[in-house]
Amino acid sequence: MKSSLIRRACAAALVLATTMAPAVAAQSDGTSARPGTAVKSAAGAKSAAGAKAAIGAKARLLGEKIVPRALAFQGTTVGGLSGIDRNPCTGEYVMISDDRSVLQPARFYTARIAVDGAGVHAVDFTATHPFRQPDGSVYPPASAGDGKAVDPEEVRVDPRSCRYWWAQEGDRPRSASDPLIQPSIQFAGRTGAYRGQLTLPPNYEVTRGDRGPRRNKAVEAITFGDKDRVLTSAVEGPLLQDGPEPTLERGALVRVTQQSRDGAVLAQFAYPLEKIFAESDPSSPWPPDTGVPSILAFPEDPSRYLVLERSWVAGSGYKIRVYDATTRGATEVRNIDSLAGQRVVPMRKKLVADFDDLGLSTVDNTEGMTWGPALPGGERTLVLVSDDNFADDAVTQVVALGVRDR
Repeated sequence: MKSSLIRRACAAALVLATTMAPAVAAQSDGTSARPGTAVKSAAGAKSAAGAKAAIGAKARLLGEKIVPRALAFQGTTVGGLSGIDRNPCTGEYVMISDDRSVLQPARFYTARIAVDGAGVHAVDFTATHPFRQPDGSVYPPASAGDGKAVDPEEVRVDPRSCRYWWAQEGDRPRSASDPLIQPSIQFAGRTGAYRGQLTLPPNYEVTRGDRGPRRNKAVEAITFGDKDRVLTSAVEGPLLQDGPEPTLERGALVRVTQQSRDGAVLAQFAYPLEKIFAESDPSSPWPPDTGVPSILAFPEDPSRYLVLERSWVAGSGYKIRVYDATTRGATEVRNIDSLAGQRVVPMRKKLVADFDDLGLSTVDNTEGMTWGPALPGGERTLVLVSDDNFADDAVTQVVALGVRDR
């Protein structure tokens, strides 16, 4: 979604030691940099060693399918698909559009995606519905100025009810006269009716000051895990109080939170976001943009996730990478007000796939991912979708990978 704004405007560690948070940066081998003096204990080393053994998934490309640009479907424009999940009740997929009710009301789509070990054979949309407010009305655009606009980013199907949980980023206003809109994780019926929302961690609150999520860097990634008892979320970028955004020299830390279904915060960890992958075109007015748009729990391990990192740099385009990450051995940070200057052990991660290495027809703004059907031989499909930003020079791309666990 962050690159959504940029593109529209442009078109018009194995960790054995704790480290200083601002200096933690994921290296190319998936470990964490640890400049400075090492601080460790036998217990910490044992925990970190266990974490190392817990990750290491491998992936290969199965295929891809490009959805026609600006596809008209049931009175809407298909595009801006920033989240995807598979419905275990129907076998269909649900995809959320990040249209902020500019073209049509904020909405989601359902589709049949034919995917197997030989590739992605078809993407057939079956329905679309707008998300509803508590009073039954659709969400207005930000231009209405009433503080009720939403920025839809992620959707998950509740495995217990097959209703939808969806995340929206809210809005940190650009000026004092603009309304401040909080992010939210909402529940919706199968046709978009409002069914309530989850209480978010206090440090997810957007403010007008120097605390909380940055503009367009709030909660964007959610996933069910631990036998569907836990909802894990991630903010897309570092909180203001946690330090600067990634640069060419170093990465940053973003918060990943585990909550019970009733909203109780169970734990919070720091995930190490990669540094910027290339120098930006100096003639561009737009800075590099990077973050975590999606996180996906491994069904068998409550501490383990696939994490999608999406970056955009003027003159270099997109860099899309998927990591296998674990909370094992990581510092619990929910009670640490600011990660800047603090000694924490971040989540450890290992690269699973870099889209530049897969042989795709194009690498675009991939923001959503979900598990697909199992394949013979122990692999499982991973289905990803790109957000085309409703731009002429972008695509809606459905990619399928075959993932083998270690």
